[in-house]
Amino acid sequence: MTEPGISSPKNPRVRAALDLRDRATRDAEGRTLVDGVRELDRALSGCAAVETVFVDPAALTDEGHAAVERARASGASIVPASAAVVARLAYGDRSEGLVAVVRIPDVALSTLEVGANALVVVLEGVEKPGNLGAVLRSADAAGADAVILADTRTDLFNPNAIRASLGTIFAVPVAAASTGDVRSWLDAHAFALFAARVGAARPYTDVDLRGPTGLVLGSEAQGLTDAWEGEGVTPISLPMRGVADSLNVSITAAVLLYEARRQRG
Repeated sequence: MTEPGISSPKNPRVRAALDLRDRATRDAEGRTLVDGVRELDRALSGCAAVETVFVDPAALTDEGHAAVERARASGASIVPASAAVVARLAYGDRSEGLVAVVRIPDVALSTLEVGANALVVVLEGVEKPGNLGAVLRSADAAGADAVILADTRTDLFNPNAIRASLGTIFAVPVAAASTGDVRSWLDAHAFALFAARVGAARPYTDVDLRGPTGLVLGSEAQGLTDAWEGEGVTPISLPMRGVADSLNVSITAAVLLYEARRQRG
């Protein structure tokens, strides 16, 4: 890193990266920001196309230096920058000395390949990137085969979702489409669908989650639409013994995923 470091947030390369905080720009350019050492390392392991890494060399740990060298070896441009510039690009308050610009992978349903007895999580109308990231972490930990977003209200590769997932978004196969297209894809692949609904008569421990299984969860505010009712969909519930009638969507996903994992041995 012998080139002079960027010290101004008005630098054209920095301003272009800052524009990626806006969803419309991310959608138009097909790029997003990846903030953090683990996140960058997992993006590289997931074969994401890392284009640029803004680096504050003085703030890097040994792990950070290793991640930067991996990025350089993959063909990324390494751009030294001041602590203030990197902090401006970073999300949250735990800057680790690097922020990368990464191409958003193709998330079309047609690219998703799953094997026999696959376990997938379907999130309809999810709004909060933090919840999406938390579900991805649980899906990764429980060995889910995919996470599919239906009619999502946040983009799958929102930088906050990437950070909340600790980079596992690059390890778990993901896809996004309309609710109708997601339902059609699941039916075409013969998934048994289980919809988490408040007050459903069957508890989640009472159903067989060992075959091709889709765990379907709704948005934080509105729950699931009626696309997830009727033939082929079993409503299930988690017991609620207190005054609250539901759990956070990420907690519900974790409980259902680990029940599926328990049943599958």
